[in-house]
Amino acid sequence: MISITTAELNILLATFLWPLSRILAMVATAPILGNPSIPVRVKLGFAVMITILVMPVVEKSLPQVDPASGIGLIILLQQVLIGVAIGFVMRIVFVAVETAGELIGLQMGLGFAIFFDPQNSGQIDIIGRFLGVIASLAFLAMDGHLMMIALISQSFSTLPVGLDGITNVTFTTLANWGGEIFKSGLQLSLPVLTALLITNLALGILTRVAPQLNIFAVGFPLTLSIGLFVLAFSMPFYTPILEYLVHDALNLMMGILNINQIDMP
Repeated sequence: MISITTAELNILLATFLWPLSRILAMVATAPILGNPSIPVRVKLGFAVMITILVMPVVEKSLPQVDPASGIGLIILLQQVLIGVAIGFVMRIVFVAVETAGELIGLQMGLGFAIFFDPQNSGQIDIIGRFLGVIASLAFLAMDGHLMMIALISQSFSTLPVGLDGITNVTFTTLANWGGEIFKSGLQLSLPVLTALLITNLALGILTRVAPQLNIFAVGFPLTLSIGLFVLAFSMPFYTPILEYLVHDALNLMMGILNINQIDMP
């Protein structure tokens, strides 16, 4: 008959529960991996699979703490915060892209074309949805999802399970990173916004020259056509900006987790 003591059960539970909470928090908040359209069972199974693979690394630096104690619950909360921080950093990139799409759509006159966004469980206009899909495809093409998995796996070596988690400086860095939503969103939408601004100025001058002209009948299709043309023309230039944002996000996450280099699988 196999007998397991309480101490052995606590060690086994801690070895699995603490890394699972960090990985599952990352999977739940990260883009692509945390999409609500993915079944919860798939996310949980994916997190469990990664946890089983990293358990040998976790056992080497596991604190001798009862998982059911107060300190054990604090450690569990620390792991959740670390995982959420990793997913939050990369999600900022996608929110910035969607913000650029909303700015473009608003100036083009497509602000009324609203769709349900399953990624954020909210409403988003058609241009923002389009740019979000492009960003997702670019993220997958540059193996961003594999980099995140490699990063969360290496984090157990550089930031082992314990009471040492995210500091106040890290929270400040994450808050400052949130400014990329507006900065990068404006940079991505600037070519189209500039073209539409020139178009609106030209329409204003045309209205003054020919007051009898129905500006609503001419202005809407003109701004829509010019906006779509400039957007299509500037799409090849979006890829380097997206790659720069993803690399910036990965570097920020590596700084949070004290990782110098990601070993790709």
